[in-house]
Amino acid sequence: MGYKQEQFNEYTQMLEESGYVTLGVLSSATWNYDPKRLTFCLSRYKFAAKMLSGKDTVLEVGAGDCFASRIVSCEVNKLICTDYDEKLISEAEKMRRNDMANTEFKVHDMLTGAYCEQVDAIYCLDVFEHIAKQDERIFLENIKKSLNEHGIFLVGMPSLESQQYASEGSKAGHVNCKNGNEMKKLLEEYYHNCFLFSMNDEVVHTGFSPMAHYIIAVCTGKKQ
Repeated sequence: MGYKQEQFNEYTQMLEESGYVTLGVLSSATWNYDPKRLTFCLSRYKFAAKMLSGKDTVLEVGAGDCFASRIVSCEVNKLICTDYDEKLISEAEKMRRNDMANTEFKVHDMLTGAYCEQVDAIYCLDVFEHIAKQDERIFLENIKKSLNEHGIFLVGMPSLESQQYASEGSKAGHVNCKNGNEMKKLLEEYYHNCFLFSMNDEVVHTGFSPMAHYIIAVCTGKKQ
């Protein structure tokens, strides 16, 4: 028995070829615990995708289960998803390799060194706040070394102001949140240009960063 709407039957045929999508351990947990948060995450990836659209080789740092990474993979020629957790990357490659044919899945810890090749752009979302303050300059220096001369760095993280509303579990892992001005000042040590954006829920804007729940910086012109 088929669906009443013919397009649903067409979708079924498509899924027989490609298979149903598996969210992954992180995205599934988010969907079960706080589903609206997944929309916020996807919006951040959409913003990154549009900022980096058309780039040849793009690298993601801290890709996790890579569920949202597909949004970026659709906008760039080649995406390299990296994470320091070997199990996460191994699972992601098995789940995503069919619908992310232009993507490589690599184990890499940016705290241990630069990536093995220079790329056109690097982005990391919900990663920097987990980097201990004493390690942040090692992380940023290795990011810069992994970019080519005209590379772009995009970084997003919860704002320091948002932490009063964060859960105890989130606070435990968020060891290095910053306000917008602090983040911009730090990044300007490594890049000539730093464009700061604010985000509330799924909306990215240029508003007053102290009222932002999340901050995103887009950096260009790496300093020597």
